[in-house]
Amino acid sequence: MIEEKRKKSLKSMLARVRRIEITAQRLVNEQLSGRYHSVFKGRGMSFDEVRPYAPGDEVRLIDWNVSARTGEVFIKHFVEERELTVMILADASGSMDFGLSSAEYRHSDRVERVEDTKRELAAQIAAAITLSAQMNNDRVGLLTFGSEVQKFIPPRKGRQHALRVIREVLAMDASGSPTDLGGALSYLGRVLKRRAAIFVVSDFEVPDFERELRVTAKRHDVHALYVRDPVEDRLPEGGIIPLQDAETGAVDFVFVDRGLNGRLESERRAHIDDVTRTLNRQKVPCTMFSTDATYEKPLAGHFARLKGKAL
Repeated sequence: MIEEKRKKSLKSMLARVRRIEITAQRLVNEQLSGRYHSVFKGRGMSFDEVRPYAPGDEVRLIDWNVSARTGEVFIKHFVEERELTVMILADASGSMDFGLSSAEYRHSDRVERVEDTKRELAAQIAAAITLSAQMNNDRVGLLTFGSEVQKFIPPRKGRQHALRVIREVLAMDASGSPTDLGGALSYLGRVLKRRAAIFVVSDFEVPDFERELRVTAKRHDVHALYVRDPVEDRLPEGGIIPLQDAETGAVDFVFVDRGLNGRLESERRAHIDDVTRTLNRQKVPCTMFSTDATYEKPLAGHFARLKGKAL
């Protein structure tokens, strides 16, 4: 029985990976590829070859050693370094398993309503970024975290590696509390030796992480992809309902009325404002995603706003 359930679960996950891959691939092909390329132009210029000097060439690029040997003037030719390291930093905490809203996905032949948890939405966002990196011939890696680092997959190239990253994001399990984003950022700082584009996909239900973010943002190009569910901000009114803390497992019964919802909305807004102020102070671009809407437009918009920015 356990083996049968495991096979069914694996089959379901593989089918979901395939659906996410198809959706993400369409998004990459139609909207993201060019924007990703224009944002992440590379880390600089690298030497390619020497060629004969032509009128208008920069005099400072003359290769005097080659010119002296040949008796003709040659200049150094440089090309843009295209290779980039991309890291997905995915929140695997208990709060990411929440999701009571649905989004409408339009296909060529049908309309599909999908009820995703925040974790499942995060997996789709991560898939689109991963496939964009793969198409751009960049290395992509993954770090999942909860109360501690769960899994670290070093950045590599290739389609099979990209699919592994997507599968791991889908399969990540909740890991203790409180969620330690600061610890995950510190871990990345120790294992990443070269500059990278880091995409933090999280609901940011975390303790203070600004000190670690400040250090990371100085070395890397950090992006915040903020995943939320609107039901978290307002509960159904008119009765007593059980509420369970997704990270501690504690259950409490509360009477929901307009006053409670008002306080809840105020607290949620204060938390969101606090997180966004932290990100703004460290100049980390942030985009909001919601489980009641598709992720295509916000993600394409994130890259569109950063057009022309290079590492």
